[in-house]
Amino acid sequence: MLKSSVHACVYVMYIYTFQRYILILMIFTGKMIRLFKVKEKQRELAENANGKPPVKKQSPGELRLHKDIGELNLPKTCNIAFPNGKDDLMNFEVTIRPDEGYYLGGNFVFTFSVSPIYPHEAPKVKCKTKVYHPNIDLEGNVCLNILREDWKPVLNINTIIYGLFHLFTVSIFSSLLALATKCLFCFFYFLLTVCTCVQQPNYEDPLNHEAAAVLRDNPKLFESNVRRAMAGGYVGQTFFTRCM
Repeated sequence: MLKSSVHACVYVMYIYTFQRYILILMIFTGKMIRLFKVKEKQRELAENANGKPPVKKQSPGELRLHKDIGELNLPKTCNIAFPNGKDDLMNFEVTIRPDEGYYLGGNFVFTFSVSPIYPHEAPKVKCKTKVYHPNIDLEGNVCLNILREDWKPVLNINTIIYGLFHLFTVSIFSSLLALATKCLFCFFYFLLTVCTCVQQPNYEDPLNHEAAAVLRDNPKLFESNVRRAMAGGYVGQTFFTRCM
């Protein structure tokens, strides 16, 4: 009987000691977690106080785009803007002001949305300005081969902007040649751009079929329609906002 009582007391003491050990371990672990959180918060506050925001890891597309933007060599008729601020390089706008051709004096804004896998995928480009143009539809979709099947990773933002610019102009060889000589590695791709843009505005590969037909059959009427649209008014049943 005495032996059983001793065993029971030992068992109770064992359970009590084990429970205390578990409780102490939980308290210690909780304190360590809280201490870690406090240290992490202090580190963040110190970085903010020193003007060092948390470092965001850049995607390969962002790194390449940063390089492209740093190397931009645009004509005076084109400029780039970042509506969301410099922290968002992947979305920006380009304004083109043609200095010759049908669209002389107009201001045309294009939005660029760049993928994280750029340059292995071409940027998404849309025309924000409603324009009467055979190669730009009324929803702003742009027909430019280097944005589609002719895109190559060696091409860059500069190439695209020049391609867009020459959708609105007639004489393109001098400026494209000048740009190509600054990037000999891209020379043959600039020749490709010449081939796709030389007849621009181009009625043979249209998005706006009505405008393309007018350009093909009656260039004088096409010019009149362009001026009317740019001044702000109706062309047929479509209203265009002034962009001059």
